[in-house]
Amino acid sequence: MADRSSPLQLFSNQTFRMLWIAALASNFGGLVQAVGAAWMMTSLTSSESMVALVQASVTLPIMVFSLLAGVFADNFDRRRVMLIAQGFMFVVSIVLTVMAYQGMLTPWLLLSFTFLIGCGTALHNPSWQASMGDIVSREELPSAVSLNSMGFNLMRSVGPAAGGAIIALAGVAAAFAVNALSYIAIILALRRWRSPVRDTRLPREPMGTAFLAGLRYVGMSPNLLRVILRGFLFGLSGVALLALLPVVVRETLQGTAFLYGVMLGCFGIGAVGGALMNKRLREIFRNELLARGAFTGFGLSCLVLGLSPLVLLSGAALLLAGACWVLAMSMFNVTIQLSTPRWVVGRALALYQTGAFGGMAGGSWLWGEVAERAGPSGALTTAAVLLLCSALVGIRLPLPNIEGLNLDPLNRFREPALQLDLNYRSGPVMVMVDYIIDQADVPEFLTMMSRRRRIRIRDGAQNWSMLRDLEKPHHWSESYHVPTWGEYVRHNERRTQADAEVADRLRALHRGPKPVVHRMIERQTVPLHDDMPLRKTRPPEG
Repeated sequence: MADRSSPLQLFSNQTFRMLWIAALASNFGGLVQAVGAAWMMTSLTSSESMVALVQASVTLPIMVFSLLAGVFADNFDRRRVMLIAQGFMFVVSIVLTVMAYQGMLTPWLLLSFTFLIGCGTALHNPSWQASMGDIVSREELPSAVSLNSMGFNLMRSVGPAAGGAIIALAGVAAAFAVNALSYIAIILALRRWRSPVRDTRLPREPMGTAFLAGLRYVGMSPNLLRVILRGFLFGLSGVALLALLPVVVRETLQGTAFLYGVMLGCFGIGAVGGALMNKRLREIFRNELLARGAFTGFGLSCLVLGLSPLVLLSGAALLLAGACWVLAMSMFNVTIQLSTPRWVVGRALALYQTGAFGGMAGGSWLWGEVAERAGPSGALTTAAVLLLCSALVGIRLPLPNIEGLNLDPLNRFREPALQLDLNYRSGPVMVMVDYIIDQADVPEFLTMMSRRRRIRIRDGAQNWSMLRDLEKPHHWSESYHVPTWGEYVRHNERRTQADAEVADRLRALHRGPKPVVHRMIERQTVPLHDDMPLRKTRPPEG
């Protein structure tokens, strides 16, 4: 039996095990395809920047389309979204294979196909990562993310070498064909999985509203912004190693496609080791210390790879780089997921991916240009310096530790019985909450209200303001607007257990039974006949 403290115990979960194995096959095919595309580009052109753009063409769509994909992940059936993404990549890969067999590919056509595959990846990733929280418990989530990273990097340890061998024996088109076949396993696994049914009482958020809600939530969450910034810096500087590795193998190590695959395999083996150590390291060290170690270790790896002509030393550097890569990227991912409630986790992950993969896309182009002028050694040395400097960013902007943060729904809100016949599209709605506060409690009240303001705006409130009665200065009112009654209900249902402290403290500071809440629908004109007649019910007393 697996040790319950080990990430491997998650394989007792049948759904996780099935999807993990299917993803393993898909990752194998994707890595074989990546080797084929990168190596084919070296045969189509001698430009270092074009070779580096192969990496950029995969990561750029993830940067551009991730937030839209996050909206899909939070508002539609994630299983269906993933099936659409996998089906799209399957078709694109078949066409790429046929064109490669026919000898019809040019550098820009190859980049176009890898860009389209990147679009499918961009659509798939937020739903895939957000689905982990539907399959495993919150306590198991770090292990699930680590195992997913381990699975990908396990394939990185064999896939690239296998890709190099396939290319050497059967040509690049055969590598593309292997990738096309690899999508079948995950498509079948997704068809077998039955994702949880979501509460459909409220209407689905409009796309534009959902898009802005994701931006607003992350923008009002300083911890998430720090993680996204660090992910961007790591992606920007760290991608130099992966983007320029084909050039280093060809020019510095005087190798072939097979050696390129072996070098990527070393990176993958290191990453598997990093994934297995991840749980234990997170128990011993704080997130920030782990992040600095990952930045520093990856920087040293880039420095060695840029300066050493020895295959063994370069392979050892790639082992270290792989471990640092998975430690950093899985820690960023877990921190985002555990710092975000389920209703917006897809969009938060998408924005993180926009930052991280945006850094990778920009870095792939940047380091290709630097390599054109200073050579791959100069580019990797510069990237190493940037990584070491990025490690110091944590002195001012340390990563958060999220132990004990409970983001389960608070579930205190009960939709009030109204005397007007509203529907969820009725609005706009203005809300006022009245408090009576002793003068001695005003400083603490204002501190709590500052936190309440951030929570309100984060969860969808607009035009938040604070009012104080000039004739009765111990009377205070909190005021905010929401576009519709449905958005008001949604706003209150987004409250988490972690937010309860603020609400409880404000209630304790109030001098009276409980704060009085006024919910009012706005009218910019005075109609002769109200379009929302009173219900046939006894009028309120008083």
